[in-house]
Amino acid sequence: MRILQICNKSPYPPLEGGPIAMNNITEGLLQEGHSVTILAINTPKYHVDVKTIPAEYKEKTSFEAVYINTRIKTIPALQNILSGKSYHIQRFISKKFENKLVEILKKNTFDIIHLESLYVTPYIHAIREHSKAPIILRTHNIEHLIWSRVASGCKNPIKRSVLLTFAEQLEKYELSVLKQCDGIASITLKDSLFFKQICDRVPVIDIPFGINMNNYTMSEQPEDNDFPSLFYIGSLDWLPNIEGLEWFLDEVWPAINQRHPDLKFYVAGRNMPDRIKNTIAPNVIALGEVADAVEFMRSKSIMLVPLFSGSGIRIKIIEGMAMQKTIISTKIGAEGIHYTNRKNIMIANTPDEFLSAISECVKDKTLCKNIGENARNLVIRENNIEVQIKRLVEFYTMVKDMK
Repeated sequence: MRILQICNKSPYPPLEGGPIAMNNITEGLLQEGHSVTILAINTPKYHVDVKTIPAEYKEKTSFEAVYINTRIKTIPALQNILSGKSYHIQRFISKKFENKLVEILKKNTFDIIHLESLYVTPYIHAIREHSKAPIILRTHNIEHLIWSRVASGCKNPIKRSVLLTFAEQLEKYELSVLKQCDGIASITLKDSLFFKQICDRVPVIDIPFGINMNNYTMSEQPEDNDFPSLFYIGSLDWLPNIEGLEWFLDEVWPAINQRHPDLKFYVAGRNMPDRIKNTIAPNVIALGEVADAVEFMRSKSIMLVPLFSGSGIRIKIIEGMAMQKTIISTKIGAEGIHYTNRKNIMIANTPDEFLSAISECVKDKTLCKNIGENARNLVIRENNIEVQIKRLVEFYTMVKDMK
C-alpha cells in the first residue's frame, strides 16, 4: 500500500510519546513492505531541524515538514472564544502547510491518507479535493476529555472557566469532524467504544501502541537498577504531566522523604519548568532532558506516573513495562492498559495510597521483580508492533474496499 502519513509533529526523532507512537507505525509499515510518505507539522514546542534527520530516513519516507507557529497568543485565544471556534485546532491551520499537502497529493497517488491526531483534521477538505484515498484518523486521545479534566482540576475559578470554554469548543469540533473520516483507529479499546457511540457509520478499531521488544531489554546486571530508586520521565511542557508531578512533589514527597530519608527520586523530561528544575525538595534530583530515555529508565527501578488528566495511553508506561519496571500510577495514568492492580502495576490515587505503595515496593524487591516480569509479559501479549501493524493494514484494506 502507498500511505501518506500526516503528523501533527515530526515522528523523528522519537523522543516523546506522540513521536514514538507515530514513528513506530511508520517503521512497522515500512518493515511490512508498504510505502510511507510523511508530511509533518514543525512546531516551536517540538521543533526539529530537518537537516539533522538521517538521509536514509528522509529518503525512505520522502519526509517533508512545514513550520507552523502554534504558540498560544492571548488575543487570538480570546477572539476564538468569542467566535466559538476551537483555539486548540485553529493554531494548527496554515495555508503554507495546506499548499505543501496539495503539492504532494498532486504528484502522488495514495491508497490511504493516515492522519495522526485530531490536530491535522482541518486539512480533510484539501485531501477530499485532491485525492480519492480513504482517510483514516489515528486518535492518540479523546482530546476534549483531556482539557475537561484539566479544567475540572483547576483551582483558579477564572482560569477554570476559560479552560472549560476551550474544552467545550474542542469537544464540539472533535465530535463533528470524526464523522468526516472514513475510519478511526484509536489507541485504546476504551476510546474506540466512545468513538463507536459517536460515529455509528464510521468503522472504528482499537490499535494499541506497539513496540519492538528488542529495543527494550533489561539490564544484564540487576544491581545497575539502583534499587530502590524512584524515577519519573515525561514531557514537561504538557500541562497534565506538569500538574501531576507538582502535585506529587507538594502533596506526597514530604511524607515519602520523612519515612524513607535515604530514598532518591530522579526526575527527567524535556522542557522542564524552572520551578521543577530548581526544586529544593530533599533527595529530588531534577535532571532535565536525558540523552537516552530508554537507558535512563533501564538504570532506575520504580517508575512513578502521578497523572490526573489526560486520555489515550501513556507510552512511557508501556515502555517501562517492557523493561520490567515496577510502575506506580494513578487510575487515569494507567487508562487504556489492560492491567491488573498489584499483578503488573500498582495503582495509587491519593497521597496515602502513593505513600503505602511506594513503601511496600522499596521494602520488597521480590514484589517488584514479580510485578516487573508480569508487566513485560503483558506488553509482549498486547503491544507487539508486528501484530498491531498487521491489524492496522487489515483495517486499511477493509475501509478501502468499503469506499
